[in-house]
Amino acid sequence: MRIHQVGGSLRDELLGLPVADRDWVVTGATPEQMVEAGFKPVGRDFPVFLHPTSHEEYALARTERKTAPGYAGFVFHASPEVTLEEDLARRDFTVNAMARVADDAAGAIIDPFGGLRDLKARVLRHVGPAFVEDPVRILRAARFVARFGFAVAPETLDLMRRMAADGEVDALVPERVWQEFARGFMEIDPVAMFAMLEAADALTRIAPELTPWREEAPGMRALRQAAMRGLALPERFACAAIGLGEERVRGLCARLRVPTDACDLAVLHERSVEALARCGSLDAGELVDFVRQADGLRQPLRLAALLRVALAAGMPEAGAQRITRALDACRGVDAGGIARAQSGPAAIQAALRAARIAAVSAALDGS
Repeated sequence: MRIHQVGGSLRDELLGLPVADRDWVVTGATPEQMVEAGFKPVGRDFPVFLHPTSHEEYALARTERKTAPGYAGFVFHASPEVTLEEDLARRDFTVNAMARVADDAAGAIIDPFGGLRDLKARVLRHVGPAFVEDPVRILRAARFVARFGFAVAPETLDLMRRMAADGEVDALVPERVWQEFARGFMEIDPVAMFAMLEAADALTRIAPELTPWREEAPGMRALRQAAMRGLALPERFACAAIGLGEERVRGLCARLRVPTDACDLAVLHERSVEALARCGSLDAGELVDFVRQADGLRQPLRLAALLRVALAAGMPEAGAQRITRALDACRGVDAGGIARAQSGPAAIQAALRAARIAAVSAALDGS
């Protein structure tokens, strides 16, 4: 039995990046030997084990064979006879296909496919022709470009385009696409993820609502700002969806199974575009109506997120402050007391609106 550190954790170490969890491959061992050594089996499709103390994952060296379309159509084979190089050969990019003996932290890098060369050149290059068998690798390439700023080797980009043309990406399930998108949105340069998917001819098949794609489209400019401002995932998604319109946003959300909080925020922004553009000139009554229509009294945190999206899209800071003051003023109105003094629902609504307009007017005059 021999243990090797492999994959992304080794890549990040060599780049000088922090590593939270390390990836390990075990050669020359059987599942029974791993259990006898105290490891806990957790893998369903192939033998993966948790270390008894560190709880990091240790996978038996394995090979794989394509049996059906899509990223799930593989049969895996793990045995003590599978070599480290055979295991590394099934990986996506050369920078992820390096290894180092576990008990030799300063030891030589085992690099059968030129990963060190490509790491120094900041290039993503596929390991071998089997790259085309897994369409998730297109998404991973785009995400790595967004994270590291690497270039994609021309021959690898050609393979990605062939995979798109052959319809291989059509087998991707929405949940897996969103998983990769969500991680890509949170990288340093999320716009680069979409640029790479467009270059690979994959964006129109994965998310046609985002096409025709332009790097300087309002949504991409806002997304770049959102990343610079460190905004949360729902806000970054809403930025990327700017300019699509409510119907296309809903279509994109349905296609990718986008979580409700991100979808609702994106829809709310598209519905609020006109009011947000006029926020500096809205009078007290219009501000009260905007706060109500945005459901700001019940969901003030979502309204705050909406304003962060609008700021990333170029709304003046003074406009956001104006809406925030209006919200605070509306929330300061004693709704319960006003309701008890009225005779029916219509009278309650009219009195509440009048009280909120008066409060907003006072707040704006005091600013």
